Amino acid sequence: MKKHLVVALAYDRLCTFEFGCTVELFALERPELDVDWYDFAVCAVEPGPIRAAGGITVQAPYAPELLERADTIVIPGWRDADEPPPPAMLEAIRAAHRRGARLCSICSGVFVLAAAGVLDGQRATTHWRYADRLAQRYPQIQVQPDDLYVDNGQVITAAGSAAGLDMLLHLVRRDYGAKVGNLVARRLVVAPHREGGQAQFLPRPMARGEQGRLSRLMDWLRSHPAQAHTVDSMAARAAMSPRTLQRQFQQATGFGPVEWLIRERIALVKDMLEEPDLPLARIAERAGFGSEESLRHHFRRLAATTPAAYRRRFTHPA
Repeated sequence: MKKHLVVALAYDRLCTFEFGCTVELFALERPELDVDWYDFAVCAVEPGPIRAAGGITVQAPYAPELLERADTIVIPGWRDADEPPPPAMLEAIRAAHRRGARLCSICSGVFVLAAAGVLDGQRATTHWRYADRLAQRYPQIQVQPDDLYVDNGQVITAAGSAAGLDMLLHLVRRDYGAKVGNLVARRLVVAPHREGGQAQFLPRPMARGEQGRLSRLMDWLRSHPAQAHTVDSMAARAAMSPRTLQRQFQQATGFGPVEWLIRERIALVKDMLEEPDLPLARIAERAGFGSEESLRHHFRRLAATTPAAYRRRFTHPA
């Protein structure tokens, strides 16, 4: 069976951090995962030399023709949001989109996808300092200025540099399941799961005491998902008023406390669904949903599939 080919684009004035994240996620061999890991290649979309931020020079071994067989294409930040991408590059992106390849951008890389027209009528995000420019230049795109990343299925866009790492881990979870995604995140020593809808930054800094209380509350909730939690009980544990708790959760995560907790529980459910012999009723109990019906409702809402379909896809026979 053909391996999934991930191709990172390279061009002069390459964004080193975003490019490095892409290489780290997809280029390393990962025999400990016991899955058919990706093939990875770097494709130069213009003649060299390819200079990257920090005085680095990149030598890309493949020509643009490689994009004709790429399964996933990553654009690791375009060099200048105000510089039109080369026409040949845009046509290659359009051709890849027409044949069903997955297209991903990090930070200013969204301007390449926008110029190619593959984001028309869709939601997208970018670094917060580019969001207004993207919305003004491409009014046909539904810009989500606060999101870490936006997954439209075939086209996925991420915000600023570190959010690209969240998006790339999201792709691994999409392709291989929560368990593999968590193992890769552990090797990278990063948090295994950040929802794309989380806020890029805090509109107002939290007081030091409030920030510490909120962080401790989140850790405690993750450790006790099966218990019944309400806004009032969470606020009491954090020593905050319910109104303050709502405000701080919204600022820190982009969600209210109840929605944040549901999403954390769904992440836990995905992990448990990869255990083939664990009954759904037991999973619902452990994750704090109380009933299979509640679990199914929220799982379909957030994962766009059913628990049974997810389990079939990511349960690997021994």
